[in-house]
Amino acid sequence: MKKNEMMQYSCPLGKAMSALGSKWKPIIVLVIKDRKLRFGELAVRIHVISRKVLTDQLREMESDGLVIREEFKELPPRVEYSLTEKGLALLPILYLLEEWEATYQSKEFQGDKNCNFLNKKAHKIVKV
Repeated sequence: MKKNEMMQYSCPLGKAMSALGSKWKPIIVLVIKDRKLRFGELAVRIHVISRKVLTDQLREMESDGLVIREEFKELPPRVEYSLTEKGLALLPILYLLEEWEATYQSKEFQGDKNCNFLNKKAHKIVKV
């Protein structure tokens, strides 16, 4: 289902899934966290995403009210991204999803070092 079709629904879950429906958006939220990052910094931290896809995802997230794009009028041009209040509110939810997956993942994938943008010790897991 396309994003614009999902937005037609008044269901809060439908709108939430539309805003976070790609595999990259939750990762971008987790990488930005509570700081400001330049585009290049994001691209380096999520090295497996192309710059075009990163740009597209950030634009969608900005239109969904998840990130703030701050442009500085200087040479060379500089742009910083940070999470809005709505974006910051996603962090505990995403940490819970990570905890959920860690609880039920198969033993062969436990201890996988490929997930290097999450630091479990630095985050408070909120139990619901």
